[in-house]
Formats: sequence, C-alpha cells, structure tokens
Amino acid sequence: MIIDTHAHLDFKDYRDDIDEVIERAGEVGVEYMINVGTTVASSIKSIELAKQYEQIYASIGIHPNEASKVSGEVWSRLEALAGGNKVVAIGETGLDYYRDRSKKEDQKRLFRQHIELSLQHNLPVIIHNREASDDCLEIVREYNGKVKGVVHCFAGTVEDAEEFLTLGFHISFAGPITFPKADNLREALKAVPVERLLLETDCPFLAPQPKRGKRNEPSYLQYTIPVLAELYKLSVEDIKRVTALSAKNLFGIGTVNTKGEIAYVIRNSLYLNITSRCSNRCVFCSRETAPYVKGYYLGLKEDPTVEELIDAIGDPSGYDEVVFCGFGESTERMDVLTSVAGYLKEKGVTVRLDTNGLGDLINGRSICEELKGLIDTICISLNTNIEEDYQKLCHSEFDGKAYPALISFIKKARDNIPDVMVSIVGMPGIDVEGCRKIAEELGVRFRVREYNNVG
Repeated sequence: MIIDTHAHLDFKDYRDDIDEVIERAGEVGVEYMINVGTTVASSIKSIELAKQYEQIYASIGIHPNEASKVSGEVWSRLEALAGGNKVVAIGETGLDYYRDRSKKEDQKRLFRQHIELSLQHNLPVIIHNREASDDCLEIVREYNGKVKGVVHCFAGTVEDAEEFLTLGFHISFAGPITFPKADNLREALKAVPVERLLLETDCPFLAPQPKRGKRNEPSYLQYTIPVLAELYKLSVEDIKRVTALSAKNLFGIGTVNTKGEIAYVIRNSLYLNITSRCSNRCVFCSRETAPYVKGYYLGLKEDPTVEELIDAIGDPSGYDEVVFCGFGESTERMDVLTSVAGYLKEKGVTVRLDTNGLGDLINGRSICEELKGLIDTICISLNTNIEEDYQKLCHSEFDGKAYPALISFIKKARDNIPDVMVSIVGMPGIDVEGCRKIAEELGVRFRVREYNNVG
C-alpha cells in the first residue's frame, strides 16, 4: 500500500484526465491520496474530490503566499470547512520567505491561526517551510507537545530536520530527493527515522528524476520509493509498509492491522515472532508502548505453535536468513526455538538468533550446547559495559544475577555458535568504546544499534 500525503489534484492541470490519473495511481498501489488545499476555493474543491473519490481525503488551508490577502471573512469561511467529512488535516500552512508574496508578519499570524484551528479539531497540520526555518521552528515551539503534523517537501538542513523531529513532526520529501545533485536533501534524510517518513508527490509539481520537467502525479511515487529504499537500506515493500502505517496513524485514515504477525519480512530476511514474553523491560524497547517493527504489528494474544510457525514460514529458501527476533525473548520457548530451527536447518537455511543473553537463567540450565548446529549467528544484547548500570537500563527480573549470567552466556555462545556478535543501543550516556573493548576481550563481533531504530 502507498499513501500520497500531499497532492493538488484540484489544480487545472488535471481538469481533463483526473479519472485516468487516479486509475494509474491505483495500478501502482497508491491506495489513498490526501488532496491539500491552498486557498478557500481550493479547500472546497479538495472536499468535493474527497466526496467523489473513495481514495481521496482532504486537507484545508491557505498557503502562506496568500497570507496578506486573508480577511476575517475569508478565514471564517475556511474555519467552517474544518469539521467536514473526510477532512483529515489543516494546511498547507507555514512560511514562505522565498517568493515574498506576503508580509512575514501576515504569514506568521496566519500560520498560528492554522495551528489553533488544528488544535480545535484535533487534526494534524501540513507545514510548508521555504527558507523560513528559524521563524517556522520558533512558532512550532510555542505549541510543543500539543500540535502534530508533517513538514512537507522538506528542503531544510539536517539540524532543521532534527528539531522538527524532536518537536514530534513527521517529514516528507518530494521528487527532488531523486535528483542527482540533491545531496543536501539526502543528507537531511539521514536524520529522519523511516518511521517518521511520509511519502508525497506535491503534484503537479516536482516530478521525480525519470519524469523530471513533466506534470507530476501520484503514480510517480513508483520512481521515488526505490530511491528511498536504497537510502534507508530497506526494500521497496518496507518503505511502502512503514510509511503507510505512519500516514494512517497521523491522519486517521484507513484501517491499521492489530493482529500480531508471527512471521514477517524486512529487507530479504524472514523474522519469527515466537513469544511475547521477556525477562527484561528495557528502557529503549517499545514493546509495551508501540508494538510495531517496520510497519508490522507484533503484539501476540497467544504464543504460536511449532506447526503455526512452520506454516507461516512457507518456503524459506528465498530468504538471506531466518531470524528469531520478535518483541519477546525467543529463549523463553526453547522447545519451539529448537524445533523450528531444526526444521530450517534441514531446509539448508541460514538461521540467526537475537537474544537478551539470559537464556541460562530463564531455563535454569546452560542452553548454548542445545543451540549448537541449529544457530549460525547469534546476536546478544550487551547494552552496557558497567554491571551496575545494566539493571537501570534493562530492569531484568533476575536483578543482580543478570549481568554476570549475560557475560557467561557470551563466552558459551563463542564456544558453540559459529558467529557471535554483541550489540548495544547507541543511547546517550552509553560508553560505546568500553563496550567495544569487552567484545574484543571476549573475541566476538561488536555492533552499535541505532537508538529508536528497531528492525
């Protein structure tokens, strides 16, 4: 599924072939489009399109270039549209100091009015920010923790992106992210977790490189998504799935799956979610608050059986690896883990286990010997080089026994598993080099996982 979160299909560019444009969008998987108003008249047309086409939702707003023309009467007309059916956002609004078509003070006033309107109706705002980041951020800070939304067609710096993200916003990039010389945009993209990314065309403007200079349309997201996938080192399907979930949650459109996945694909690896149980409650784990990984819902009402897992796996031969890694700790179910791993090894599959390293305490026995020959790679969460800090980070039910058992487990894994890696989450305050030194002393590989990037 693909969601174009910013289109202008009400523009005259589509007067003669809008049905064909929408049909082409559907053919490449664009399920929903948000048509974004730029004037009162445009906002009314957006609502009319949303009524006419099931795939279209509306956003209402007045572009900052029009700010100096907006009277009290005009604003009242826009306010009256906010409660309309299928109106899912307020905007586009914001600041545009590039064209200088309206006074800055008028733009700021109108921007604040849009934000207040969004708060009244509990709707996100769609922000236009062109060469006005300082003032735009200053205004958004005034509503920190209250307003939500997206900075569309992002063209700012890495630092701008980081602050908008800190303020709770999503960010979207239009066709220019595909341009050969748009290194500044691709650098800014690096600051944006894929879970905070949205897709947009801003059509009819800014067509991606293969269609550059032509009228843009929602179907052209098929040219932008592969570029994003390459930059994030994810698959095209990953980008579609993650951004669709984010758009659904932000704008309240469509339905969100809440049935726990027991087998799910990221990149070309198949992940197995075999339990919801875990002996740790790590401060960096979103399992209890937002049980999603790369667009998949992993909350389990009950643990799957061996038969259910094998059925969900299907033919495993096309995957680079199969990974035991859900939102629970796989070694909580050693019988299921070893049975399914044995099945996979019979199929000639490479198998990886991601674990908190407390399997010996969980099972009351040494388990690495049981994993020998079944697991090719094991990734163990070290998390810190300081024993006293482990409990603060991981809140293990084993308390003071946890960290010594973890170090012991790493040593046993090294002696039984061909490839052993320890990992930490790159949180502020973590001694990365101290953890790296432990890995070197133990003779295992070392990895720093990106904070707030699961999967």
